Amino acid sequence: MDDVNFRSDLVRVPNRPEELDLPIGMIEELFMRRVLTDRQSTIHDVSDQLGVTMPIGRVIADSLRDKKLLEYYGLEGRDYRIGLTEHGHKVTSERMVGNSYASYLPVSLSDYTRVVSAQKAEMVLNRETIRTAFGDLVVADELLDQLGPAFLSDGAIFLYGPPGTGKTSLAERMIRLHTDKVLVPRAVSVDGSVIVVFDPATHKAIDPQPQGIDPRWVVCDRPIVIVGGELSPKMLDLEYDTISGAYTAPIQMQANNGILVVDDLGRQVIRPDELLNRWIVPLSRGIDFLRLVNGAKFTVPFELKLVTSTNLEPTSLGDDAFLRRLRNKVFVGPITDTAFNWILVRTAQARHIEVTAESAQHLRRVCHHYLGELRPYVAVDFCDMMLGVCRYEGLAPVLDIAMINRVAGVYFVSDGVQPAVEALVQPQSQPTAVYQPQA
Repeated sequence: MDDVNFRSDLVRVPNRPEELDLPIGMIEELFMRRVLTDRQSTIHDVSDQLGVTMPIGRVIADSLRDKKLLEYYGLEGRDYRIGLTEHGHKVTSERMVGNSYASYLPVSLSDYTRVVSAQKAEMVLNRETIRTAFGDLVVADELLDQLGPAFLSDGAIFLYGPPGTGKTSLAERMIRLHTDKVLVPRAVSVDGSVIVVFDPATHKAIDPQPQGIDPRWVVCDRPIVIVGGELSPKMLDLEYDTISGAYTAPIQMQANNGILVVDDLGRQVIRPDELLNRWIVPLSRGIDFLRLVNGAKFTVPFELKLVTSTNLEPTSLGDDAFLRRLRNKVFVGPITDTAFNWILVRTAQARHIEVTAESAQHLRRVCHHYLGELRPYVAVDFCDMMLGVCRYEGLAPVLDIAMINRVAGVYFVSDGVQPAVEALVQPQSQPTAVYQPQA
């Protein structure tokens, strides 16, 4: 794992309880919860489940035994089997009512802040690197030359334009601009409470994990969190679990050291101006304010790239002050004939579909007819839909004019006034051939 690019020096393995930077009472409490959960265990197993070393586990176990809360049942190899005493069982059971978290020990808020700040992205980005990141898309150099500087500069990126022009696809691939790894805490301790940060659904951990780092941290790809119309105000704040007694980190905390994408801005329950007002201070100062259920307020790093996209008219989302705060505005508009042709050919080749210059021209006319412009998703959708027709009727996968007309009949919504697509066909003098668009 020597080639894994991350700051391994940030989280050395602690070997003494005081090096955990946590109250000893919290460490002992979680140790007892773990033993109670397992009924009987060994010092090694409990230490492993809490993410601490055996030396720390022995110190905690000895301390609990001295307090008559833990007892040793005997040796198991070089380890001891342990269990709670009757008094320890009673005390732990009472304390676990509404507070049953018994997993990895959290890291302190100060350690979390230190590591996130140290992992701020430092990138070398130019047209070649950004071309590589978006290599599976057909993107004009002019657009790449707007995205690159926008990603490198401070402030949010605002992608806007008609629906279906590729804004979401661009946003999803921005994480490829990062090639290094980061450390993500399993959980963070604040004022005696536990905030769970690491989420396997969000954070892509490398496997195997490198040796020699604090097990309470996970080495991951830089995260990308994508939310759309489902975004609600509660996702921006701590979510308290009344059963475990632990909190779930909000989406911006989970996205720290990575990218947060808010797709379809303007279609959420929360208004765009409310959302931006919530993040005005974080975007300008790099810190976010959160609050526990007991009222304790604290700050966490806000170290991420915010990317928003919309197909609504930008002025409908807010006033000039609103748009000014979305500093990097990138218009993603309709594509050119050449770009449309390349998307069609790439899609057809990937699906083993035969397409000709004549049919490519006809599909462009159909697209202009119904949409007034060329959009990349049309080429992909038509290829996918024609395969269904071919499988149904046992036809060879050839995207010809007749097939385009058939798919168009069920793909577009007709107003009963537009002429049929068959009327768009223009006589072709040259014979058809397997199509290769010009660069």
